Amino acid sequence: MAFEGLSEKLQGALRKMTGRGKLTEQSVKEGMREVRMALLEADVNYAVAKDFIKKVTERCVGTDVLSSLTPSQQVIRIVNEEMTELMGSTNARLNWSPSVPTIFMLCGLQGAGKTTMCAKLAGYLTKQGKRPMLAACDIYRPAAIKQLQVVGQQVNVPVFEKGTQDPVKTAKEAVEYAKYYQRDVLIIDTAGRLHIDEALMDELCRIRDAVHPTEILLTVDSMTGQDAVTVAKAFDEKLDVTGIILTKLDGDTRGGAALSIKAVTGKPIKFSGIGEKLSDIEPFHPDRMASRILGMGDMLTLIDKAAEAFDEKDAEKFARKGLSNKLTLEDFLDQMQSMKKMGGIKSMLKMLPGMSNKDIDVDDNAMKKPEAIIRSMTPKERRDPSILNASRRKRIAAGSGTTVQDVNALIRQFEQAQQMMKQMMGGKGKNKMRMRFPGM
Repeated sequence: MAFEGLSEKLQGALRKMTGRGKLTEQSVKEGMREVRMALLEADVNYAVAKDFIKKVTERCVGTDVLSSLTPSQQVIRIVNEEMTELMGSTNARLNWSPSVPTIFMLCGLQGAGKTTMCAKLAGYLTKQGKRPMLAACDIYRPAAIKQLQVVGQQVNVPVFEKGTQDPVKTAKEAVEYAKYYQRDVLIIDTAGRLHIDEALMDELCRIRDAVHPTEILLTVDSMTGQDAVTVAKAFDEKLDVTGIILTKLDGDTRGGAALSIKAVTGKPIKFSGIGEKLSDIEPFHPDRMASRILGMGDMLTLIDKAAEAFDEKDAEKFARKGLSNKLTLEDFLDQMQSMKKMGGIKSMLKMLPGMSNKDIDVDDNAMKKPEAIIRSMTPKERRDPSILNASRRKRIAAGSGTTVQDVNALIRQFEQAQQMMKQMMGGKGKNKMRMRFPGM
């Protein structure tokens, strides 16, 4: 999990510092030494770590904190606020052009996940009601154009390509094509290198000067730590990038890039890649990320994911069926699909306060077996499980690659869930719900 080592050490240092009853200036300084070591081990830029510790210490040894009735809570609040400030204070949104199309130019080194991120961003913008188009301007990496076409097709976004002709010419033609076909966003996938060189920067500068992109977004691999900051500085000096996209934030990320890059370059982190799926992209919220690192959870992101995964009308329908005790196995299947869209049970639990560093023993594949069983049923059987006799159960087990015992267990769990809901909605349970929700 991203930031796991940093999160564990930071929380440990803060627990030691605040678990001694009365907070003193000496205990604050001792605790801050441990916090500093945790930051440096996470590959945070030395100057950034030093400045962070100085600011937090100055605030923590203030009279208001030391004389407070809850100094431990005050310290955690200060660390949270300073860490949020370090990563950019607020979510930096994309800038939009007053004329169509708005052009986003993505750049970065090879291996950072730039081409995939182009498709992820296009898919994300499609969900926001935009009509994006991709332009293939990486003519050097083998199969780069083909890769962009494949991922573009997966998010149902067209790709403009002109083979190996001059990328600057391709970019200019892509702009005209987007205008003609009324595509309001053009995302340009540019060439990368294994290292920064003059030829790469010259080409990127020529594309920038030819199409005047609204945003120049630098894609950096968050797992490279300090190297990501060095790369960001080099690209920014040549191109004047407008924002950063961190990729591979779901991997074994120590946290150095996320915590240093804004402070060193002054450029905001706008998005983060949080998985391998093309839907695994989310806007970067510094306050939410700070809360995750400090083990305070991230309920706002969890709510955002739920709002995206669960259709409002379907949720209302599910609630009405629950109230009238008419839930079916089809409804259960729909809910399982929605939970999968949210990233699985384990990732959801990690966003709850106090759970980020817990060793959560939950198998995200646990839903596969009940899903296979329900899909092996006929629509009539899903709506009315009472008709499932021995021969039907045997057929369902064979069709789903499970056993009759597995089918029986699922039906038993479904009946128990129905019974529980019936008890909640009837008698005292109903009266209690009426007291809580007078409008019901």
